[in-house]
Amino acid sequence: MTGNREIITGSDFKRMLSGAYGELLLEYESIDELSRQKLGERSALPGTHVLRTMGAAVMPLVDVKDESIGGLARRVASAAVLGARGTTGVVLGQLLRGLAKGLSGKSDATSSEFGKAFQYGILYAQRVLPPGTEAVIVSAAKAVAKGAHHAVRANLPISEILQAAIAEGTRALAEEKREEPGARVMQLFLQGCMKGLDGHFVSPAVSLSLGMGADKLAIPDPRKDLVRPYCVSFSIVGSKARVREVEHRLQESCRFVVVEPGEGALHVHVHTDHPGSVVEQAIGWGRLHAFRLINMSEAHSLTAVYESLMPVALLAVASSQERGLRLTELGANVIVPGSRTACPSVADLLHAAHSDLARTYVLVSADETMALVLRQAKRILGERVELVLARDEAEQEKAVAAYDKKRTARENAKAMRKLLV
Repeated sequence: MTGNREIITGSDFKRMLSGAYGELLLEYESIDELSRQKLGERSALPGTHVLRTMGAAVMPLVDVKDESIGGLARRVASAAVLGARGTTGVVLGQLLRGLAKGLSGKSDATSSEFGKAFQYGILYAQRVLPPGTEAVIVSAAKAVAKGAHHAVRANLPISEILQAAIAEGTRALAEEKREEPGARVMQLFLQGCMKGLDGHFVSPAVSLSLGMGADKLAIPDPRKDLVRPYCVSFSIVGSKARVREVEHRLQESCRFVVVEPGEGALHVHVHTDHPGSVVEQAIGWGRLHAFRLINMSEAHSLTAVYESLMPVALLAVASSQERGLRLTELGANVIVPGSRTACPSVADLLHAAHSDLARTYVLVSADETMALVLRQAKRILGERVELVLARDEAEQEKAVAAYDKKRTARENAKAMRKLLV
């Protein structure tokens, strides 16, 4: 055991995560190409999906005021879980969630504490996969965790822990004799963290200020993947403010805003990344009552202060506008855009289910590559959503056509799955 007393601060953590984003920004197209070489027309875009997941994760770091490593890790994890796209994105989001769990409550962390927190992340990443399966990125993560184990136990500096992890990952890749997209993502993530520690990285804020946004180089713009992880609902009693005025003010900092008048009160339901600013505004409108705050990245049950329009609704993922119209004609109530190459995020699905249109939803997809994203949404929303995972668009149409609004969500899902066997 060495006498290493290195401390990793919140600022160090921000640089590491921004470095990982920057590394993926440079290499995401090569990951997409690896997938095309392996899967051909069946390929999704894992590089693009994981870059957008990472973009959602680091955007909260741009103007955050909390400088504790535990607080920052929690913000990053919440954004990554909700911003996750594709299988690799969901696994990466869970890895960051486990990392945040290991760093919870800490202002700073030792190298050993950070290394152990990373191993915690591996456990979370494994747990998100269906029984009997293992994504390549998880196999790669387990390999690098094994490589870092002795460095963590020896209490070496974080740079040496990362070097050991990268070396083991490189060795594991060599044994495979063919590079896999998931393993490549894991290596790039670690290499980016190394560069972030050294200060050699391209952050989302820097990439935008240099004109590297989607309008310049056709790369995904991280601002479009900013998620609002906190669901806030409350009543404003005795408010003299007008509904439209309240809506307009809240829309400046919230993605989803519903303001409804009631008896002597306004009922408010918003999704935001800064709950404090919402409360600060609302205090000026009247007395707050029945305040409720939910982190939407964590499993929760929803209770609205106003009634839903229907007990159950049908939510379908559509690959195009024409496809969405077709599914609507067949009976779908809500359409979420999404395809093999443009997977919807977990947040896209959660926002649809938070719309208060219905108390429960049947969610029907048509592409197996987005199955883990849908399962993650189900894991968070629990009994509020029932999944029907069709294999193609023809099966999806068959399932949607079988929808019966008189049945419960569970009864509908059961009947639909029988048709797809």
